[in-house]
Amino acid sequence: MHILSIWGGRYLTKEEIESFLREAKIARFCSLNDDGTIHAAPVWFKYENGKIVIITPDRSRKARNVKRNKNVTILIDVEAPTRGVLIYGTAELDDEYMPAAISALEKYMPKEEAKSYMEGLSKKTDWVKITVKPERIASFSF
Repeated sequence: MHILSIWGGRYLTKEEIESFLREAKIARFCSLNDDGTIHAAPVWFKYENGKIVIITPDRSRKARNVKRNKNVTILIDVEAPTRGVLIYGTAELDDEYMPAAISALEKYMPKEEAKSYMEGLSKKTDWVKITVKPERIASFSF
C-alpha cells in the first residue's frame, strides 16, 4: 500500500492513519455509476485488519456499483483539527454480513443494541458486506 500526502499539508504517519480510521465516525463511499458519474454516500464503517468494512442493503447503489466496478474511493475527514484520509482501493461483496454488521455497529452503540438494531434491519431487506482493500492512501493534516 502506498501512502502519500495531499494538498501540501503535513501527512499522517501510518500509526496516525490507523488510529484516525479506528476513531472517525463517518466515511464518504464513492463508486462509479453506470453512466460514468460518481456516486458518493456517507456511511458508517469499521476499520478492521487494514481494510474498511461497510454494511449496505444489497440493492443499494453502492452494492450495485461495486458489482459492476470494484474500484472505489473513500474519504474520511474531520474539521477540528482538519485532517483526513483518502483511500483508493478495490471492494469485494459478501452475503455473510451479520457478524461484521454487529461488529461495525458496536463503534456507534452498545453490542446488544447493535445486534437488535441489525436484526430489525435484516427483516426489512437483504444486506451485504462491502470490504475495501486499500491500494493507495493519501492523508492530510492542517
